[in-house]
This record gives sequence, structure tokens and C-alpha cells, in this order.
Amino acid sequence: MRADLRLRPRLSLVAALTAATLSAAALPALAEEAPAASGPIGIGTAVTDDGQRGTFKVAAWTDAPQAKVTKVSARIRQGDTVLAEIPALAPGNTWDPYLAGRFLVPAEAALRLTEDGGTIPALGTYAIDVTATDSLGNTSTRTGAGTLDFRLRPQLTFGVGTPAWDDRNAHPQGTLVGIQPGSGDEVPLSGRTVTVEPVGATPGSPTTAVTDDGGAYLGGPVAVAAPGWGTEYKAVFSEDSTEVHGSDEQYRYVTDVKPRTVTVTAAADKKRALSGETVTISGRMTDPSAAGAPLANQPVLVSLGYYTYGTPYGRTVYTDADGRFSARLVAASGVEYGEYWRVSSVDPYLSFAEPGGAIAVPWESRIDLVGGGLTADSKVWVTGVFRPRYAPYGRSTSTTQYVQLEQSADGKTGWRKLSAATASADYWTTFYVGATSNGGYFRVRHLTSDAYAESSSRVFHLVRTPTRIAGMNAGPEPVTKGAYVTATGTLEHYTRGAWRVYGYAPVALQFQAKGTTTWRQVATGRTGAHGEISLKAKAFVDGSWRIRYWGDSTHFHSPAPWADYVDVR
Repeated sequence: MRADLRLRPRLSLVAALTAATLSAAALPALAEEAPAASGPIGIGTAVTDDGQRGTFKVAAWTDAPQAKVTKVSARIRQGDTVLAEIPALAPGNTWDPYLAGRFLVPAEAALRLTEDGGTIPALGTYAIDVTATDSLGNTSTRTGAGTLDFRLRPQLTFGVGTPAWDDRNAHPQGTLVGIQPGSGDEVPLSGRTVTVEPVGATPGSPTTAVTDDGGAYLGGPVAVAAPGWGTEYKAVFSEDSTEVHGSDEQYRYVTDVKPRTVTVTAAADKKRALSGETVTISGRMTDPSAAGAPLANQPVLVSLGYYTYGTPYGRTVYTDADGRFSARLVAASGVEYGEYWRVSSVDPYLSFAEPGGAIAVPWESRIDLVGGGLTADSKVWVTGVFRPRYAPYGRSTSTTQYVQLEQSADGKTGWRKLSAATASADYWTTFYVGATSNGGYFRVRHLTSDAYAESSSRVFHLVRTPTRIAGMNAGPEPVTKGAYVTATGTLEHYTRGAWRVYGYAPVALQFQAKGTTTWRQVATGRTGAHGEISLKAKAFVDGSWRIRYWGDSTHFHSPAPWADYVDVR
């Protein structure tokens, strides 16, 4: 091969030989191991290393007991003319299952063209004869053990260029060379046709390009509408001639573009939007390289978060003659990542800093009651769960959420707040809220926040019957120390619109010594059939006396009545 056609080798001979050996060794062993002749020595098929076609490998073995192959030699010939003698092939690594039992052309003995200091006169194919000897002296020669493919191996480089705003095309380009056996020189392959075709779902048809004297090729423009990892092309070349044998193909994605950089400004008409409300986002596109001139008929995507990751919830609009655009979007509760608005580019050839901002779109919420009641001492309490109405999980928010207990006289109007409690946004968040009340209609309500919209629980009714101690009196007054004080009165409850006597109910007599604040229970009993009360206890010091009723499952406690003071003498 002419020296002025060579290029610098890409691989050292040792590296090429190693790679080629591994590649060739991957062939099935049985395909190589055809017997050479009768006798204990066996010689397989000699296989050219495709990575370094100045070398080859061959399997050799002996069936003689306690013997092993000690030497393998080879010669290269064309017809009856011997072109090269290889006195000793190197044994492959025994630990490598693809090389064990095989013998290789040593790297330093790689066959070369005569112009490269070798003995092979020209590119082409040549016969390989192999002789093997074992440790017992048995020798066998296999004539025509294989064919040395001493032709150029084609190798492609391939690129697609960089599409731009004003040239939205890929320009297939690269070089085609032949790797010369032995020397590894890169020889330009001129006048060859390289095919470039789209891969997979990439649109388009195959095109061709012819290499020049230096092996370079440049294909016609290929329109690229959507650059990215889904747009891929491959270059393919194949030839089987006296000087070149083999094929190569290279793949390239069109991932890079040279976009036009513009400026986009935008603003939303509100900071919070309930589900179903309209949000209007307006803006303008200008070209900083043209003194801020407006850009007309350019697409932008205006979005309010994402349905799911990578799928925006929004719409594409176009700029008008003054570069202005506007989009009206309906806020949707529960849209994932829906806490901001954004204007982004839908044209890969148009680039700008994406304007955006926070916008609260509260999720619809619900309040489920779990339990509640009205105690005898006039305390209403409620437990429940606050959570999203539709989503099976709560949303992440750093803002504390509140629920409040409200009361109404008729369960419809005049609702007033009694108390409030926290309810965070965690999954299945429970709450407890309580207040002082004599009963009525109640509900638990959450007011609208940036995280959750307003919601209310069902209305529930809690009542107890009021009670009182009527006509309470303690005597005698004064009383002798150690004598009994008798307290009397009547227990009544308010039912059917009037105060009526409440019979057979438990009551207690309490005493508070003069100068103290503690009431002490000193006697218990039950009311008579007509609610009458008569309880007595011994008096030892001056003090006050009173009667209490502690309520039951349907009655309130009796209010603490005025106390009757009794002097002890």
C-alpha cells in the first residue's frame, strides 16, 4: 500500500492483537476443532483476528496419554509460494476459557505488507498451514487449516452536526478509512458510498454520501423537528472486495442545538385560586439581540403545575404581532406539583429563562367525624379526621392547618366559633377539639388556606336536660356543736317546656368550713318521688352547706347553688 495513503495508527499492535484475540476467541470451539489427520495430534481451523488482520489463532491438542502440545508453527502461502514462516505460535492464557488450548500469532510477529517491512506482497486472502508437535514427539501438519483475511477493515466516524435556529437540519458527516493489517495504518477509502438512515421512530428516509479522496463524506441536510434522545441516525458501510472486507456502522443522537435566545416576561393575575377558578397569565417575548424588538407567532407553554412528573397541566399559545401572549387556565385541585405557574419553551430552537411564580391551588378537603359528646359538666368534645377529599394521601406543607368547632341554634344559620385545634397535613390526621356549651347544633369547619380549601363536617345535635336545686335550706340555726344539721330542698329538671320535679335521683350534701375554699362531701342520698331532698350531717365548726346533683347520661350537673351558712355554738 502506498506510504502516502497511510494515516497514523489508532491502536498499538499489542492492544489491537489483544482485542482481536478476544473477539476471535469468542467463536464456538467446535467450529474450530476439525481434525487435521489420523494420529494423536489434532489441529482446528485457523481464524483471522478481525481486530488485527495480521494475526490469527488456531486450536491444537494431542490425544496421546500424558502428553501435551509443546510447539505450534505456521506458514502463509499463495498457491505453492510460501510468503511467511511463523516458527512458534504463542499459547493462549490457560485461565481464559476462550483462549485455553489455542495458539496465537505473537504480537511481534504480526504479518505486514512488504512496504511495511513484512513479507506479504499485497492485500488479499492467503492460505494458512499449521504444524503441531506434542511432548512425545508426535507431529502433524494441517495444510489449508484456514484463510488469512489480509484485507483492509472498514472503519467509520460519524457525526450529525448541530442544528440551529436558522438551519434546523442535521448534516451527516464523517470519514471512512480501512485499517491496514499488521501496521494498523488508516488508509482513506475514497469513492465509497456511505448510507445514513433514521433509527427507530425517527422520521425520514435513508440518504447516501460518497467519500472524497481523503475518505471524508458529507450528506445532504436532514430536517430535525424534535432534537433529543428520541432522534437518532446511523451511518452504514459494507464492502467485500479484493482489498476491503467487512462492515461498520455508527449511531448518533441529535441532542444539541444552537437555539435563539430571547427574553420572556410574564405575570399571573392572582396568588391563590380555588379549584375551578380561572387564572390568567400574560406576558411578552422580545429579542435582546434586536434592541428588544417583539417576536411574533412564537409558541410558549403556559402551565399550572403537572398532571404527573414531566406532563405539564397547561396549554400552548402564540405571541401576537407585539410579542404578547395570554392564557386562561382553570385551576385544578390535586394536580401534582401544582404550586406554581410557569411559561416554558415548546420550540427546541427557542431558548429563554422561564418566568414563573408561586400560586396556591388549595386541595379540596373533607372532615370525617369519629366521635363526640356533651358531658354532664357542659363540655362538648369532638374527634375526627381531616384529609384531602379525593387523594388517598395528604399533601406536603409546612403550614399548620386548623379546624374550628362551631355552634348554631337551628343548625342552619348563625354559626359561631367556640374553639379551634390544629390538624396538620399528614396522612389520616386526627384532631380533637372541645369547648364549654349547654348543647345545640354543632359542626367542625376548616377555613380556606393555601394548602386546603374550606370544608365542613356534617351537622350534629347534642343535648342534655338542665337541672337545679330549688328551695335549699340548712338548719337549725344556730346549731349545737356535734348536733345534726339537716339540709332540705327539691331537685328539678327542665323538661317539656317547664321545670318539673325529678324523683329517685342521687344527691350529695357538701360542707365548706369557715375560712377555707374546699368543699367536702359529708352525706349522700336520693330524692323522693316528688324530688324532695333531706340530708343531714353533724356540725362541729361554723361553715356553709349546699346540695349537689352530679348528673347522669342525659342530665347536666345542677349548678352550684347559693350555700346556707350555719353558726355552731
